[in-house]
Amino acid sequence: MTIQGNTLILGRDGQVGRALTRLLGAQAIAAGHREVDFLDRHFTRKLETWIGRRTIYTVINAAAYTAVDEAEDEGKEAAFRVNGEAVGELATWCKKRNLPLVHYSTDYVFDGSGSKPWRENDTPRPINAYGESKLAGENALKKHGGNYLLIRTSWVYDAHGKNFFTTIQRALQEKGELRVVANQFGAPTYAAHLAKATLQTLSLREKVATKSPGGEILHLCNSGATSWHGFANEIFALARRRGFSLRCRRINPIPASEYPLPARRPLNSRLDCSAAAMPGVTLPPWQEGLKECIEEYYADSGLQDRGA
Repeated sequence: MTIQGNTLILGRDGQVGRALTRLLGAQAIAAGHREVDFLDRHFTRKLETWIGRRTIYTVINAAAYTAVDEAEDEGKEAAFRVNGEAVGELATWCKKRNLPLVHYSTDYVFDGSGSKPWRENDTPRPINAYGESKLAGENALKKHGGNYLLIRTSWVYDAHGKNFFTTIQRALQEKGELRVVANQFGAPTYAAHLAKATLQTLSLREKVATKSPGGEILHLCNSGATSWHGFANEIFALARRRGFSLRCRRINPIPASEYPLPARRPLNSRLDCSAAAMPGVTLPPWQEGLKECIEEYYADSGLQDRGA
C-alpha cells in the first residue's frame, strides 16, 4: 500500500480521521475542527493559510456532522452546512489545485426499502435530514468536483468517542437488561478497517493516482450484515467470553417502532461492495473488526478481565 506524498486529512479528531492519521504517519497533514471549521464560510482561505508551503498530493475529507437526531431540528442548518455546502466549496478548492479528493458519505442516503444490498448507481432517497444533508454533499461534489472518489459506508464505530459500540459497552456495565432494535440491518464497519481500505483503494485506483478528471462512487464497509440487536449481542458475547465484569444479563430484541427516535432509520442499510472487491479491496467480516475494537476498548479503558 503506497500513497504518493503528503495527504491532507480533514476531520482528524473523528473516528475515520484518527485512523487515517495513524496509518499515514509522517505523510499525514491532519486538521481538526480548530484548524478547519466547515461552519466558517471562509474556511478554504484559512485552510490555505494553515497549509502554508507544505505540498499536498491528496485530500481526504473525513469531517462530517453526524448527530442524526439533532439534524431533524436544531442541528439541521449545521448539518446541511457541514455535510452539504462545505463539501462543494472543498471540491472547488481541490479542483482549482488539481488535487484528488476523497469524501465519505453514508448508507442513510437510501430509503432502506427491500432487502437487497444497495449498489452505487441505485437512486438515493433519504428518509431523514441527516441523509438529506449527506446527499446534498454528494450532489455538490458531483457538481463542483474534479477528480474525486466518493465512498459510501455504514454503521462506522471505533473504541473511542460517541458511537453505537461505546454506547452499548457503557450500557452493559450499567444496566441489567437492554432493549435493542432487531429489524434494521446493515454492516457494522470498524473505522480502522475503513481507513486501511481507503488507502488501499487510493493506491490501486489509477484514476486517483494520476489525477485524471472525473469522479467515482464506491461502497466500502465490513463484509456481512447483522441487525443492531445482532451487533449488540456480539459485543455482549465477546465481553463475557473474555470474562469482563458486566451488570447486563440479557439483550432483548425489539422492533424500531418500540424505540422511537426523532430521525427515522433505514430498515435495510446493506451496501453492495462488489465494485471495490474487483481490484482487490475487501474488508474483513464485521465480526473481525469488532474483535479488534473490543480489545482496544478494554485496553484503553483500564477495565480488568478475570483471565478468561
